[in-house]
Amino acid sequence: SSSALRTSAMLRLARPGDIEQVHRIYMDEQVVPYLAVDPMPLEPFRAEFDRLLASGRFYVVEHEGQIAGFYRIVQLEGRMRHVGHLRTVAVDPKWQGSGLAREMIEAAVEQFRALGVRRIELQTEEDNPRGLAFYRKMGFEQESVQRRVYRRAGDDRDIDDIMMVRFLDQN
Repeated sequence: SSSALRTSAMLRLARPGDIEQVHRIYMDEQVVPYLAVDPMPLEPFRAEFDRLLASGRFYVVEHEGQIAGFYRIVQLEGRMRHVGHLRTVAVDPKWQGSGLAREMIEAAVEQFRALGVRRIELQTEEDNPRGLAFYRKMGFEQESVQRRVYRRAGDDRDIDDIMMVRFLDQN
């Protein structure tokens, strides 16, 4: 099922045929440092893409016939079923600053609300000031720092991850 965002963009579940466009955004030099995989060609990326599809909750946003961004939602289980993780968030750099990312996050928040999620968690890297500022603007607050959990190919140091949280029963 797809739903319209405020702009002319359309939100829908990702499909196998989306791999090339998702890969293009994933591997963009402004995007890939902040996702969980290092740069790679399309064929090796297929395993990562298949995992995203298999989650059943990997969404893409189409704008003007092209994929402009994507995200994945994960709901925990059992006693933690009120907790959701927002993951794999990216917007094509040419749409950054357009309001598309804000609409994507708002759509994800509504999906979480419909699932009964009250606590949304996400992680972003310490060296992503634009992302940190954006998530704060979207109502997330820093909760903790996970030290030295992230290392990019070619880097000689580990990077801290910032755990951010937004409570849906407070706003």
